[in-house]
Amino acid sequence: MKHFTLAQIAEACGGKYVGDEALKNTPVSSVERDSRCIKENSLFLAIKGARVDGHNFIEKCYEAGAVCALCEKPPENPSKPYILTDSTLNAVKKIAKAYREMFDIPIVGISGSVGKTSTKEMISAVLSQKYRVHKTQGNLNNELGVPLTLLGMEADTEAAVIEMGISGFGEMTRISEMVQPTIEVITIIGDCHLENLGDRDGVFKAKTEMFQNLRIGGTVILNGDDDKLCKVSSVKGNAPIFYGLANGAYRAENIKNNGVLGVDADLVFEGKRLSVTIPAIGTYMVSNALAAAAVGRTLGLTREEIRDGISAYKTVGSRANLIDTGKIRIIDDCYNANPTSVKASIDTLMNFEGRKIAILGDMKELGDNELELHLDVGRHAQCCDLVIAVGPLAEKLAEGAGGLHFGTKEELFSKLPELINMGDVVLVKASHSMEFEKITEELKKL
Repeated sequence: MKHFTLAQIAEACGGKYVGDEALKNTPVSSVERDSRCIKENSLFLAIKGARVDGHNFIEKCYEAGAVCALCEKPPENPSKPYILTDSTLNAVKKIAKAYREMFDIPIVGISGSVGKTSTKEMISAVLSQKYRVHKTQGNLNNELGVPLTLLGMEADTEAAVIEMGISGFGEMTRISEMVQPTIEVITIIGDCHLENLGDRDGVFKAKTEMFQNLRIGGTVILNGDDDKLCKVSSVKGNAPIFYGLANGAYRAENIKNNGVLGVDADLVFEGKRLSVTIPAIGTYMVSNALAAAAVGRTLGLTREEIRDGISAYKTVGSRANLIDTGKIRIIDDCYNANPTSVKASIDTLMNFEGRKIAILGDMKELGDNELELHLDVGRHAQCCDLVIAVGPLAEKLAEGAGGLHFGTKEELFSKLPELINMGDVVLVKASHSMEFEKITEELKKL
């Protein structure tokens, strides 16, 4: 971390420093919410969760090397300083904002209903050709994850790529206040979190809250193929940069999906073509590459650096991860799901040779039209050789696809050997809470 002392931290969050005054100017080495990650001179965040209260681990963290705790109630017989605050979560947001303001570097804030993580990884791969890049790890994209991500920036960070996820109104305002992006990217406005946001107009409104916290002189980069985003004409007096497979200053031609060999495309911008091979299985990754090219050019990268960065892209986690078991190929895409992302994954499945099977599950937080949306996705899946739907909501998906339905994963497991054949390509996708990674594990055993 940059030099960031306990005194500065207490001032940033308006907390009360209690303890040895001589330690007040001690710089912290890291900010941790997990007691198992404490290092010498860490600041420990005592957060009360649904199952675990971090306040119970303060003394353990002191013993492990923490120099201070940020907490909502005084520890019993504290052996080291603590900073008392009304809300640890609200305090760490203020601390993260103050820490971010110590950096005069490009910071890219990314959001969208689909493709946030893959676009973040693609942009990071491109920018890494020129800069020392800090990026969001795992699922740290919410109101706790984002401040932890910001506070993880090392002193020598030259650029940052921050994923910003939301599920309700006001969240993006609070998150972008911390991030203060110099570049903002929105991928797609899709049917997600409709329980809170109502419809796609609500999703658009919630996502674009970020515009108010764009840094002066900053750049907005939007997907021109999206019917909502393409209508944005100005943000803080400047026109957005648009990218898209068909529409925008950055567009693509001659797209060829080669399955496991990746996707070839010509990226067209500034009156020239840039031929790239994207090491991923989904044609939608071309759109992510275009976003990365737009960010890269905005930050002065050469065309060669952009091409090399795209070639260096790597899939993360259970996101369109291809697994070859020797008997079948599994498209492990079970990290999360909404109607837009499921349809895109089905389209990816169609690029493979062999019998195409989609194992699909419930999509959560879709609001009043959830059954109709599942039915619609099922109709889109009719192109598959077999659709297997799992979960109560997915019964409508099976109906739309003319496929099989199982109430639970366990009901499906005993039937998998007779449903899956040698040479099949199997897509596995559902909302994260459905725990479809367990289906992936069962498929590996076949």
